[in-house]
Amino acid sequence: MIKYNTIAGAVAAAGLSVLLVQPAGGAVSADEAKQLGTTLTEFGAEKAGTSDGSIPAYTGGLEMVPGYDPSTSQVFIDPYRDEKPLYSIDANNMAKYDELLTVGTKALLQRPEFRVDVYPTHRSMRYTSTVLENTVKNATTAKMTGEVEGDSVEGGDVGNKPFAGIPFPIPKNGYEVMWNYTFRFAPAVSHNIGGAFLVDTSGNVSSLPGVDEYFLHPWYDTQDYLRPRTFDAVFGFNALLTSPPSSAGTVFLNYYLIGDQKVWFYTPGQRRVRMAPEFSYDVPIASYGGVIVWDEIFGFVGRMDRFNFKLVGKKELLVPYNVFGATNTMLVKDYLGPKVINPDAVRWEKRRVWIVDATRKEDARHIYSRRTYYIDEDCWCITTSEAYDSAGNLWRVNHINTFPAYDTGGVNTDSWTTYDLIKGNYFIINVGHKEPGGLIRHYDTANGLPINLTPRSVAAGGVR
Repeated sequence: MIKYNTIAGAVAAAGLSVLLVQPAGGAVSADEAKQLGTTLTEFGAEKAGTSDGSIPAYTGGLEMVPGYDPSTSQVFIDPYRDEKPLYSIDANNMAKYDELLTVGTKALLQRPEFRVDVYPTHRSMRYTSTVLENTVKNATTAKMTGEVEGDSVEGGDVGNKPFAGIPFPIPKNGYEVMWNYTFRFAPAVSHNIGGAFLVDTSGNVSSLPGVDEYFLHPWYDTQDYLRPRTFDAVFGFNALLTSPPSSAGTVFLNYYLIGDQKVWFYTPGQRRVRMAPEFSYDVPIASYGGVIVWDEIFGFVGRMDRFNFKLVGKKELLVPYNVFGATNTMLVKDYLGPKVINPDAVRWEKRRVWIVDATRKEDARHIYSRRTYYIDEDCWCITTSEAYDSAGNLWRVNHINTFPAYDTGGVNTDSWTTYDLIKGNYFIINVGHKEPGGLIRHYDTANGLPINLTPRSVAAGGVR
């Protein structure tokens, strides 16, 4: 593992490989950028494997899996379905693996139903040549700007934007790591027909609104169809609620821009589209029973202006990864347990992850006082996160059910699980794809797809 200057002796003692955190972000020097494609991959991960072989060298990622048809398949095939766990961790043996466990995982392991099944590590994330080329360009041109630290990014693309790739492949601080997550390489369009479920403290299951939605990563549209039609958004989604009858026909249209966001929603009862700037930060999402807030969907979305994001370092940890069970191959009844998700539905791997600790600013308002993010070095995606209440108690643990988009390249991070450690319930969203009528499918362009991209088109297509 690459060794960096330590932030503090205590951090070094914890076994973290870290960068010297700088107060402001900026492009790296041409000499420093020479690491990309040599000791580092073009997207900034360590190319070599670990000395013990538990993390292999990066060799290019996962190609199309035989038997999967991107035009007709309902779900993705698990290429690792025949593998068995290397070992399992529960409350009885967790002390043996203490150094490999996050704070949130240790808390969940206190539940006798929770188990971590550790499988061989597969560096399955695949980048296209264009994204790699753009990422190398960004290394020496992208920089953070704005009056508030970390609130905006500039680069060398048209309109002084970063090139369509990872902006900071050699990050110097927590904001840059979070911007890499925001610009993570994903399919231009992910079409999801599924649902969400809330399991209360007694094990009772509540079906939350079903959805037919399109998740958009406009900068990775191979025909550049989305960027001029989505306000140059970095990420967005169009969600049509399909059930229950009282909610059916409601539409959300969300665009997350560099340093801004635009949100509209349509309700059949009012038959009009209105802007909803309040759907941000720590506002609870009413359609999902208020069990999550707007800026924690998908791991994190929105502006970073209410927290100080500190880069703690990089460490080898066990995190959910290559999760095909809950997202693709299993039926809902087989993975909704009374206290936790069935451990058989979640694959854990040893990964090298960046750790970013976010603490609420003294003059800012938010229900969370602190949040910790664990971001994989290959996909630049959040794999798990933790949130604390104002008293400093661990409140919620999020697991992102990540799996590789081996059809288009990139990563799918559309589904996640939230455990509320204070209330004792849990929530899982964007699952049920294998159920009758379910679907999950990727596209490298939105051109030709029936997606409502503007408020006007949402109103025109709004039906109950």
